[in-house]
Amino acid sequence: MTAPQETDQAISDRLDALAAEAQGDSVSLDWVLGQLHERAFGLFLLILALPCCIPFLYGIPQVVALPLMFVSVQILFGRQVPWLPGKLGKRTVTTSGLESLARRAGPWLRRIEAVSRPRLGALTRPPLDRIIGIALVAFSASILVPLPGTNTVPGIAVVVIAMGLLQRDGVLVVIGTIIGTAWISTLVLAGATLASLIKTWLGL
Repeated sequence: MTAPQETDQAISDRLDALAAEAQGDSVSLDWVLGQLHERAFGLFLLILALPCCIPFLYGIPQVVALPLMFVSVQILFGRQVPWLPGKLGKRTVTTSGLESLARRAGPWLRRIEAVSRPRLGALTRPPLDRIIGIALVAFSASILVPLPGTNTVPGIAVVVIAMGLLQRDGVLVVIGTIIGTAWISTLVLAGATLASLIKTWLGL
């Protein structure tokens, strides 16, 4: 079934429609990507990042983080249409998982939709969106780190940025970038502090 190409459809409604269009027990990431049409970059980022917002969730964030990073790299290099290589595109998500994602994320997405509007639009278009691509790659790398809680904050950052790109709202893009950058800085500082403590303890 082909999704309708409605650029003015609310993001939360498009996510509901995507879950309704899924057939069978699971669908591939290639299938998901094929249903998103002209809003593919923003919506695909959103769909991949939403599961990462769930605290202390293991497995799924690490599965979607690599495709998320791959798509982010494409934004960095100015690609107009997202693409996944064979192995990443064949990764599957369950239909029930999509339905649950749409149901749980819907209220939060509608809240963001209610306060967002087109502003600072240059941040959501080339060439400035390539700078955002750098941030998205860094946040995706953080999600890949297999440590407790490392997926939640960067996942939220990517969701906010994706909403900003979809709504042409540069303010949301800035907010998401600040959230993710603050998290990365905290990780780096914590790592440096831990390394210093270990050196002190070992007498190095």
